[in-house]
Amino acid sequence: MENTHKLTKKDFVVDGPVKWCAGCGGFSILSAVQNALPEINVPIEDIVFVSGIGCSSRFPYYIETYGFHGLHGRAAALASGMKSANPKLSVWQITGDGDAMAIGGNHFIHLIRRNIDINVLLFNNKIYGLTKGQYSPTTPKGSVTKTSPHGTIENPFNPGELTMGAQGTFFARVIDKEPKVMKEVFIEAHKHKGTSIVEILQNCVIFNNDVHEQVTGKEVKDDRTIYLEHGKQMIFGKERNKGLVLNKGYNLEVVTIGENGITEDDLLVHNAYDPNPNLHYMLGRMTYPDFPVAVGVIRSVKDTTYEVMLEEQVEHEKANSKIKNMTDLLNSGNVHVIE
Repeated sequence: MENTHKLTKKDFVVDGPVKWCAGCGGFSILSAVQNALPEINVPIEDIVFVSGIGCSSRFPYYIETYGFHGLHGRAAALASGMKSANPKLSVWQITGDGDAMAIGGNHFIHLIRRNIDINVLLFNNKIYGLTKGQYSPTTPKGSVTKTSPHGTIENPFNPGELTMGAQGTFFARVIDKEPKVMKEVFIEAHKHKGTSIVEILQNCVIFNNDVHEQVTGKEVKDDRTIYLEHGKQMIFGKERNKGLVLNKGYNLEVVTIGENGITEDDLLVHNAYDPNPNLHYMLGRMTYPDFPVAVGVIRSVKDTTYEVMLEEQVEHEKANSKIKNMTDLLNSGNVHVIE
């Protein structure tokens, strides 16, 4: 008998406690995912969450789907195997800035370049939280942490920049305090056929509190972030009077409408589907104070996916190989028959 039950958020809520620190951004991310899943039209038994190690990687325990808690940095490899073995699954990888881009950095870039249809939610709090406050691959240079008492001397990764460099087909950025936007972007990530990277600017209330506040704070967010929507002009600001243009040197520039003859018609229009990654790359690496930080879906382009091409290769070989079963295999090549 066909199951006609319409899924709701409650179907994805676990009975047990969610053990993150009070005030952790993970709670709002979890709620947004639980709100998004009923709308992707995938049976609950075909949804799986995979994680590595870190605070974010406790996620599979906190959502009522199939889940797999893997080793540090290895979630991308596990998720790749699951999707390749069973392409109908909706596979979600939950990871952090350390789990994904330090010990898991190799797996991260190769997942992206292969373009396997996996949704990666990258909790970026710019610190190692579970191991109590060491600097991570995204910690700003000069930051004082438990493992950099004199300030970090390493250049941080920008997840958007890294995704574009690995030939990424989908990159988005969201803020943990905006559940509605998170839900919408998570649904878009699912719709995209290929590796979807969603960077989430997440707060670690214990070891890196307010790390994103200079751009996401209530009083400054309008002027220091820009929400990109496909087909709409790149406009921002509390007064909606600022925007982005390409100057004569083909670099992004912030302008003010009404100054120097600038009108809304002069502003760039966002094209998330443009195969050329150049503008997406520039948008993804914008940082405050020189630019607003871009949020929303920055890049979403079509390309072949690994698991589909793998299935095609398998079917082709099955149809054309002379070896159809184990008997054919055992009798192939140089066979010595004992009378």
